[in-house]
Amino acid sequence: MNIPFLDNWLKRHGTEEERAAAEDDPERAAAIAELFAECELLRVRVERLGLELDDSPASLAALDQLPPRWRDDPEELPWIGNDAGLYLGTVIVRTIPGASWYVWPGGHPVVRLASGREIGVVEAGLDWAVHGAPELSQVYAEAAEA
Repeated sequence: MNIPFLDNWLKRHGTEEERAAAEDDPERAAAIAELFAECELLRVRVERLGLELDDSPASLAALDQLPPRWRDDPEELPWIGNDAGLYLGTVIVRTIPGASWYVWPGGHPVVRLASGREIGVVEAGLDWAVHGAPELSQVYAEAAEA
């Protein structure tokens, strides 16, 4: 999923070479991680169902067990899926050593594992929101094994 405001932010921060050099900037990495961790719509919706998201792998399993009421609202569904993917990425980045966010020049965020493998977490979140599979906890477990 393209995130227009992020794309505009990235464009203001130099050429592709300058952006590549900025990947090692801890302040930039922290700002991106904080932005992606918000997932406000998802957090509000699941809190109403009695689940508090604490950025842990166990919270992914708890999300997988929720009844998919968001599927009743076709306008909200893609936003919930996007937030679920960003939340999945947040849990991976915060709990798996060497995992980090990477934003492609077009504004597409992925999680890059220490092995170099990239996980399209937004796509996984959208698939989970729409179809229920793959489960978020399953994607996490696969990332933890890599």
